[in-house]
Amino acid sequence: MNKAELVNEIALKMGISQCQSRQFVNVFQEVLTDALKQDTPLVLQGFGTFEPWAQKEREGRNPRTGITCLIAPRTSVKFKPGKLLLKTLNP
Repeated sequence: MNKAELVNEIALKMGISQCQSRQFVNVFQEVLTDALKQDTPLVLQGFGTFEPWAQKEREGRNPRTGITCLIAPRTSVKFKPGKLLLKTLNP
């Protein structure tokens, strides 16, 4: 499912316009991004947790040439599913 399909699905299920649904999705993305930038996990009880984590500098290899290079450290995101979500997916 892509963003446009998510917007359509939310609009249908909530009985709101696609414009309102798109605005909701965009605001959710902003809030999630802001929380992760502040190194704060976002916990959605029962659904899961979005948590920032720092990847260390590591050695990589160009698969085409075989030459090794250093990959710079960066911040990434981990998602840990909640119990309710796992219970729904695995009845």
